[in-house]
Amino acid sequence: MDILSRWRAGGETPDPAKLLAAIPYCQLLGLTAEVRDGALVLIMPFGAHLIGNPVLPAIHGGVIGSLMETAALAQIVWEGGVERLPKPVDINIDYLRTGRPVTSYASARITKQGRRVVNVHAQMWQEDAAKPVAALRAHFLIAGS
Repeated sequence: MDILSRWRAGGETPDPAKLLAAIPYCQLLGLTAEVRDGALVLIMPFGAHLIGNPVLPAIHGGVIGSLMETAALAQIVWEGGVERLPKPVDINIDYLRTGRPVTSYASARITKQGRRVVNVHAQMWQEDAAKPVAALRAHFLIAGS
């Protein structure tokens, strides 16, 4: 993704909103980004196309996983000084609650960054950040990608 290279070459900090707007799947999910109290937060408004189980109704687990993976990637790009989009090495997701048909939020934090690999933790919540719907632990390759 050469948008990252252009930002870095110009000495700019990547704009998460512009990054999300450049990714078609993020557009489909309706993702936007905000910085709240110094933390990057992704916002996914509810849409009927996000439902996986219409009986409950519940947001599809793949959508929840995608939201958290995108939050992790956006955090690495925003904070990590990478020139290319990192590649996932492994991802673990703990589904803790049902994703209800309301606006969802996700944020991530880098727990360790080496020369080649970054370890990231992310979580997704809805009304209360203290009650996460799901949590993600992942490693991303940042060198040689």
